[in-house]
Amino acid sequence: MPPFPKPRFAYAFAVDDQLAALRKWRDEKSGRQIPKPRAGNLVLATWNVANLGVQERTDDAYRLIAEIVSWFDLITVQEVNANLDGVLAIRKHLPAGYALLFSDASGNRERQAFFYDTARVTQLEEVGRLAIPPAKLDQIRLPGTTTVFEGFDRGPYLGTFQAGKFELMLASVHLFFGSTKPADLERRTLETFALAWWAKKYHLDKTTYVPDLVPLGDFNLPKAVKGDRIFDALTSRGLVVPPHSSQIGSSIASDNQYDQVAFFPGESMTRFTGQMSVFDFDGALFQDLLAQRGRDDFLAWMRYYLSDHRPLWAEFRTT
Repeated sequence: MPPFPKPRFAYAFAVDDQLAALRKWRDEKSGRQIPKPRAGNLVLATWNVANLGVQERTDDAYRLIAEIVSWFDLITVQEVNANLDGVLAIRKHLPAGYALLFSDASGNRERQAFFYDTARVTQLEEVGRLAIPPAKLDQIRLPGTTTVFEGFDRGPYLGTFQAGKFELMLASVHLFFGSTKPADLERRTLETFALAWWAKKYHLDKTTYVPDLVPLGDFNLPKAVKGDRIFDALTSRGLVVPPHSSQIGSSIASDNQYDQVAFFPGESMTRFTGQMSVFDFDGALFQDLLAQRGRDDFLAWMRYYLSDHRPLWAEFRTT
């Protein structure tokens, strides 16, 4: 997507004060608590960090982003540009022991990335882009339509990991959005259906390297409710989208639920603790800016220096 406009006003902040505000919001604000890493659990997350490597963030902004990333054992990040400066700046501020994987660039020059704590998570051998053989594409059609799937604009990035006894394949997605025009909406729905179609094939394939599959990321899903055409396409082949512990939207400017974690009934569902929520960092950061300049300038600052999306996390048992 095009970069957000750089704010045309000056604003200075003390990064240590903002870090303290983030941690207080995480630990003390009801509904915002993120499980602490402990023996027997995995805290998995996904975060679309707007135009990472394109927008000119400050080093202090990267410290704030890295602080949030460091709360999770394993996190996938979307909107990583072909220019790796942004993702490398996050890594610079992470605790020792965090590792980084990233894909090649595809549509819109975007990559996807994984950060993980090597003390708690082991990377397994399989990694790559999701590819559906051309001979299979004509099998992927929305019910009642003749339009054939032609491929992903930004192919999901696949990685395999192990935490305790839990082995899983992650499919990090940033699905097509386009616009609200009917043709773009149909394309978005078809791309979502294609992911669900592939996921079902993977789930039923007895030869897979790691049997448990967890698609997660930015599905550009307005509402995680039956009747929303994107949600219906995502869940049409058996994928389950669990309800959030809170109903905070993953967009900082709306209650849209673009970002999701999904899985099939089976081991992933059995290991899911039921704890899953969005962390609204914008409720803690830069509150003086909000008070002084109002919501429009506050959101402009957030979109440019942090992100327009909030991270979503889910907890799983690993023993």
